[in-house]
Order: sequence, then C-alpha cells, then structure tokens
Amino acid sequence: MIEEEKLENKKAKEYEAVVNIYTSFNNTFVHITDMSGRTLAKITGGMVTKQDRLKANPTIAMFIAKRVEDTLKEYGIKSLFVRIRAKTGNPAPGPGAHSIIKSFSRAGFKILNILDTTRSPRGGPKKKGGRRGRRV
Repeated sequence: MIEEEKLENKKAKEYEAVVNIYTSFNNTFVHITDMSGRTLAKITGGMVTKQDRLKANPTIAMFIAKRVEDTLKEYGIKSLFVRIRAKTGNPAPGPGAHSIIKSFSRAGFKILNILDTTRSPRGGPKKKGGRRGRRV
C-alpha cells in the first residue's frame, strides 16, 4: 500500500518540445525538435497528400498535426513551444499554420509560447529593370 501511494505522488515527467511550422502558399512543413535542437520528427504536406494543390490546405494541415500528435505522445511530450515561419518577405504565414496550432490545443497539448520567426529582407538583390527602370 505504501508503495502504491508513492507511485501516485510521483507524477510522470512532462517533457517539452519545439514545433517549427513553416507555411508557404504552396506547402506546409512541421519540424519537431527537443529543447536541445535534436530532431524528433519532420512531416510535410507531401507526406500526407500527393496532390500538389492541397499541400498548403488547412484540412491537410490538420492531418499533419494528427501525425505530429502521435509522435509527441510516443515521446511523452505534453508542452510545446511553437515557432511559425512564413516565406521571407510575406506579411502573413500560409493557411495551414493556424489550423495546426488549433489541433494541438484540441488534442490537449499545453502551448507555452507562439513565436513568429519569419525573416525580413534587408535590401536584398538588385531589382530588375535596369538603370532607368521599367518603361511603360
């Protein structure tokens, strides 16, 4: 009896992970790492569907999230840090990012932080059009 009480008092250790979501208007990538940066899983829209036009779809993003949830439960992960990244220069992430986060919260994962890591261009390469610009 005493041993059973000790086991009940001792909770299973809850692990944390980082979920990197990259969404463009053509595809959705989800890359899961542990806190040290070691890859646990990588799932893309192409692994879920074979139709190119559906890879960035929010419905397909829900299926991606379902696969990720299974992987996270195998590792015993309960808490997530989410990093969303869009294509460089885009003002907003693609259509799948929001539905992935929604799926995680519905599945019972604790979302600790949501961070936007979209890169912004700083000048970049020379624009086309030559010295005198585009003549209309």
